[in-house]
Parts: sequence; C-alpha cells; structure tokens
Amino acid sequence: MNAPLAGIRVVEVGHMLAGPYCGLMLADMGAEVIKIEPPEGDIARSVSPHFIGPHNAYFASLNRNKKSVVIDLASGEGQEALGRIVTDSHALVTNLRPSAIRKLGLTYAALRHWNERLVCVALTGYGLEGPYSDSPAYDYVIQAMTGVMALTGDPAAPPTKAGYSVVDNSAGLVAVVGLLAKIVQGQGGQVDVAMYDVMLSQLNYLAGAALNTGDVIERLPNSSHPYVVPAQIFPTAAGWLTLFITHDKFWQKFCNEIGRPEWIADPVFATMSSRREHRVEVIARITDVLQGATAAQWVARLAPLGVVAAEVGTLSDALQSDLTRSRAMVITLGDGSLPLRAVASPIRFEGYAPQYGLPPLLDEHHSVVFRTVPA
Repeated sequence: MNAPLAGIRVVEVGHMLAGPYCGLMLADMGAEVIKIEPPEGDIARSVSPHFIGPHNAYFASLNRNKKSVVIDLASGEGQEALGRIVTDSHALVTNLRPSAIRKLGLTYAALRHWNERLVCVALTGYGLEGPYSDSPAYDYVIQAMTGVMALTGDPAAPPTKAGYSVVDNSAGLVAVVGLLAKIVQGQGGQVDVAMYDVMLSQLNYLAGAALNTGDVIERLPNSSHPYVVPAQIFPTAAGWLTLFITHDKFWQKFCNEIGRPEWIADPVFATMSSRREHRVEVIARITDVLQGATAAQWVARLAPLGVVAAEVGTLSDALQSDLTRSRAMVITLGDGSLPLRAVASPIRFEGYAPQYGLPPLLDEHHSVVFRTVPA
C-alpha cells in the first residue's frame, strides 16, 4: 500500500508496445492495471518466437503486474462490461487507431456518462482528429517521417532507424505524464498523444536550429554531435570508444593523459568553439592517437579523470555488467519457478520496491475483476 499509485485503477485497451508500455510504467508504480483484450488476445502474445513456459517473451516484457480480461468491445454486452469497469476507474489508455477508438467507445465523450472524472488517453500515430488521423502509424514510419532516420547512421550509408522502438517507448512515457497530470488535476477529460508530435518534440534543439537559423540538419560521421567536439565514437586498437568532452577543463585533462599537452594552448584545439570550427582536423588527430590502445584501456585511463568515455558494447554486455547488477536492473518475474526475466522499472522510490509479478494469461482475471466492479 506504500506504492506511489496504490489505489489508482487504469484500464488499458492496447496492443503491441506503446499503450502496454504506458500501462507497464503505471503498474510498476502500484496502479491496478486492467488489460482488456479481444477474444484472440493482444497480438504481442505471439509476436516473438521465444516462450518461457506459457509466456511469450515479448508480451512478458510489457505486461507484468497487469490483470487480463477478455471483452468483445464490438458487442453491446462488451460495452456494458467496459462501462462497469470504468465506473470505478481513474483512467483509460488506448493505442488503437482513431477510427477504432471511436467505434469502440474509448473516448471521454463516449464514457463520461459512466464516470465524469475518468481520464481517457488516446495514444495514436497522428492525433485523435485531423486529416492524417487514420493513416497507418508504426514506429518505423514515424522515424522516417520526422527525420529521425535521416539523422541516424553514417552519412555514406542509407538512412537508419534507431536500434530499438524509440517512438513507441517515448510515446508510452509521454502518455504516462499526460494521464497522471489529469489525475493530479482532479478532472476527467480527453488526453491526445500523437507519436508524430512526441518525436518532433524530442528533436528539440535540432528542430530549434532548423526553425531559427535555416540550418539543414545532417548526419555526421561516427555518430558525431553537431556542436560538441569531440563527442562521437572513435576506432581504437580494439573496439570503439565513445568520447564526450563538453568542458575545456576536461579537454585539458584529456590532452595531458593522451600525451598531447601542446594541444591545450594550440588555437586550433584550445576551446570548444575552435574545435568545432576545425572539426575535421581535430577528429583526425584524435583518431590517430587513439589507435595506440584499446577502447578498454582508454576507458581505464580516462574515466578516473572525469573524462566521459565508454567502450561501445552490446545489449548482452550491458545486461551482464557490474553496473546493471549494482542497480538490480535485471529481475525475475513471479516467484522464480519460471526462468522468466525482464528489465526492472527505471523509477526508484524511497520506501517502495515493486513486486514483479508474471504477465497475465489471457482472461486470467475475468472473475476477479468483475467481482470488484459495480453490477
């Protein structure tokens, strides 16, 4: 009961990623999340080839700690059941298409007669209304349309998507913020979160440059930052090294450690603005020096000085790292009888530790849920 969202009930009508990720964040903070599924279940129950017992690994990563109820929302009986559930709920979140959201009565306008204080969050591709509202929207498409793909990868390579579902996850987090803001306000209403809008918002300073200076924002080699030099990845004798040197005092420490103290006073290298102006020469000279040791060796030398440096690793490396263990970021779902593991919640609260339950089986909580809602 000391969970931050204890006593909050959220109804989730979602599939795959964005909506369920929103529900996951809320459930991990102690909200009761009732996941309404169609008779065939969320497609995420079968999207991955990996099963741990009866649980699909993809579905499990997004749906722990929830209750599953099967309701055919296209039927009159289903609409009555939905109304009973939302009567005592605080919020409803859905990531269906706008046409389906309206057809199935998942808007505040359709549900307010059941509960005036209900918060309804529509998490869609391009908004609940407008000329693009029902156009197909997937993470890949939004990355393409907002310029994320055009900004990612090497300039000589094709446009590249981010290595994970950045749009879906970001939109899910924004939906959490919008939902909780309305609950804190104490008023019901409609919240409209568009994946397209979320990604434009996250391009903040790049969009600001394009809007206010006319700059054409382009990809730079080796994941370079547009303004900070050096801030990119570098090849080494073994492995890739990430450097991010934002302040001249750390630049000076870097120069001394790599055996180039003369760069500290050299007008080409001395300041952030001069390094940016002479980017090509500065990067070439640093690259030559860094070939003299491995990425791991450079990290061992630079990190103790406060210079931001890290070896580029794999996801498997990260999941097995000392840092991940120290943060207890890999957890086992349920009582441990199944070897079903996942990544923990990234939000920590003093005095509260989430209990990471198994994802629900399809319709597992039907009788439980309907015993606790008005008849």
